[in-house]
Amino acid sequence: MAAAGRTTADPPSHQGCAISSVRLGPPAQRGGPRADLRDRHEDGQHLHHLVWRLGPGVRVCSSAVLGGGIGTRAWILNAQVPGGYPRLDPDRHLAEVAAAEGLTGPGAGLMTAADVAAYTTAHDGGVTATVTAGLGVRGWAAAPDDDRAPSFRPGTVNIVVTLPVALSDAALVNAVATATEAKVQALLDAGLDCSGTPTDAVCVAAPEPGRDGGEPFAGPRSTWGARIARAVHAAVLAGARPAA
Repeated sequence: MAAAGRTTADPPSHQGCAISSVRLGPPAQRGGPRADLRDRHEDGQHLHHLVWRLGPGVRVCSSAVLGGGIGTRAWILNAQVPGGYPRLDPDRHLAEVAAAEGLTGPGAGLMTAADVAAYTTAHDGGVTATVTAGLGVRGWAAAPDDDRAPSFRPGTVNIVVTLPVALSDAALVNAVATATEAKVQALLDAGLDCSGTPTDAVCVAAPEPGRDGGEPFAGPRSTWGARIARAVHAAVLAGARPAA
């Protein structure tokens, strides 16, 4: 889900809904930060979420509802919520899930009504793209003014991209744009007449730049941008095909 509301990414002490979780299998074994699939019971609901424990020295550029923007982040969380999601504070809800996982420090949190256990991944030249594809509410970005979707619907295509190289601020923003372009290409290739859902979100995680400032470009014809585009396209296409 895209950004709104909460200005801090630090999880509070866990005092909200009753949450318990366990790992389902080992994390993915490719290089870079790894997605850890967790099985969660929350207020009588059986749900899943993905956790990336990024470690020190990683920057994230994202449209996440919790901890969005550009900054150092210690973790990323992509949490499944029930259809007909009743809460009006998704940022705080994500912070509660993060606290129950023992995640500390600043992080980025996304949510979706899609089955997170059905996530798809693709790799290209050191880039990993992980996607959860909820496409029940979809359409075109430039829709007529009278065709606006409700302000919050947690269907959502969530994309998390991890890279092994540092990117400049401009390249981080460019990477988000490149990932979004590749998502739309994949949806069209899957036969879907849409550019996404109203609440799609993207996270790009890369090491903090050193004195050289990081890679300056991440457009689709740059070295790292092309790898991002191919990885995102493959992961979104794999996730979108069942909805076609």
